[in-house]
Amino acid sequence: MTPAELQEELAQGMFRPAYLVAGAEPLYRDDALRALRAAVLGDGPADFNLDRLDGTQAGPGALIDAVRALPVMAEHRLVLLREPEARRGAKGEALTQAVVEAVAEVTDAAKETVETVLVVVATKVDKRSKWVKAFGAPAVLVACDPPKGGKGVVSFVREEAARQGTKLESGAAEALAEVIGPQLLLLRNELEKAALLAGLGEPITRAHIVMGAADVAEEPIWDLTDAIGEGRGADALGVLDKLQGSGAPAPVLLASLAGHFRKLNRASAGGRLQGHPFAVKKLERQAKRYTQRRLRACLSAIHEVDEILKGQGHLPADLAMQRLVLGLSA
Repeated sequence: MTPAELQEELAQGMFRPAYLVAGAEPLYRDDALRALRAAVLGDGPADFNLDRLDGTQAGPGALIDAVRALPVMAEHRLVLLREPEARRGAKGEALTQAVVEAVAEVTDAAKETVETVLVVVATKVDKRSKWVKAFGAPAVLVACDPPKGGKGVVSFVREEAARQGTKLESGAAEALAEVIGPQLLLLRNELEKAALLAGLGEPITRAHIVMGAADVAEEPIWDLTDAIGEGRGADALGVLDKLQGSGAPAPVLLASLAGHFRKLNRASAGGRLQGHPFAVKKLERQAKRYTQRRLRACLSAIHEVDEILKGQGHLPADLAMQRLVLGLSA
């Protein structure tokens, strides 16, 4: 199932007992989670009916207890588990086995009525794994893979414009894809900006794209990620201050940090990186500063700040970003 198909199904008032939201594109994963939370919990009390579990810490017992709990003053409850394969060895295997059992429990209970919905989120999965195969019908895997190539990015722009209710003149989608590249969150933000430039009800033209496309230049972003990856915390804070002062949105900066640390994690694990040889060597050099455990902690910290930016906390966004940059640089 694609994220778009998930949205269509939820819009019809239908949801399943279990979902595996998996793929490397954070925008798709976040959109899917927001849609699922709204569909399952609605305006009900989330404090009692939403359990968040993290694969780096959660044990199998906590997961099973969560899916067996009953809704409180609501029709449904939501159990969210992130990265069940975060830990290796016996503890990791025990948790993935518990995922199989949890899917079976909610699926069996759903034969009468769906009360508890289990959502498992993973950046990368092996579809041959037993726990991944557990998400067969009536459960489902929501594939959150990034667009492939330039044509895929152009298709995303067109789909996003349709979602926003904005018309695109010929060539506008291609122009935006060329200027921004495969940064989906930034593409979404730039479409909204271009629509404001065009005016209510007017189509977006190539001229609007050229006028309004954010100059989130690659070099300043690289300056930030390089300073962090090389452990230059003071320099990183200085670059962050300049980017924020120039109006770069915090979610866009955070998405760049997330992408950078996913690449470092891949390099640290011996995975193959694509790009210019100079850039690849630089990433491999930076990755040596971090252990695999440390990189997972960094990605977890990025996710926590993402929650803060979405209103889950009282820390100001600027301060949250500053603390994050210092922590990633350490």
